[in-house]
Amino acid sequence: SKKKNARRNRTMLLLTHLAGMRIGEVAAVRYCDVVAADGTVRNEIALTAAQTKGDRGRTVLLNERMRTELAAYAALYRPRDTKMPLFYTQRSAGFSANSLTQVINAIYKHAGFYGCSSHSGRRGFLTNLAEKGVSARVMMALAGHQNMATTQRYIDLRPGVLRNAVELI
Repeated sequence: SKKKNARRNRTMLLLTHLAGMRIGEVAAVRYCDVVAADGTVRNEIALTAAQTKGDRGRTVLLNERMRTELAAYAALYRPRDTKMPLFYTQRSAGFSANSLTQVINAIYKHAGFYGCSSHSGRRGFLTNLAEKGVSARVMMALAGHQNMATTQRYIDLRPGVLRNAVELI
């Protein structure tokens, strides 16, 4: 919280954890995709095919916590052109997926989380949904996957989950 660009970095990181966005999507999202003309944060982000992986756009749903984080960030950063990237760099340009990956990886490393990557938030997003009993079909839709097997590869098994499953019997 005391680092330069702390609010920006927190918001970028939370988009992967709380909305399941890919790092390339976070890099590609524009201010107008998130903030409506009246200044309110939208309930969802409509990503175009150019902003996401593959040749299809997708809708990212935002929970209340994520909307609050985005509102706090948007209050600090208002670009002249709302079609500018939501997240700026030192040069006021948007991040590339590669440069944002390096920023996120450095945040994890600085926090002492070794073995984490820019994909850890998305993986955690899907794992947490699975642990809460959300169906694989719903998780697949939220992740923007076309294949159920892809979604299932994201779900990690944690020892506590196995213990809780056995206790259900």
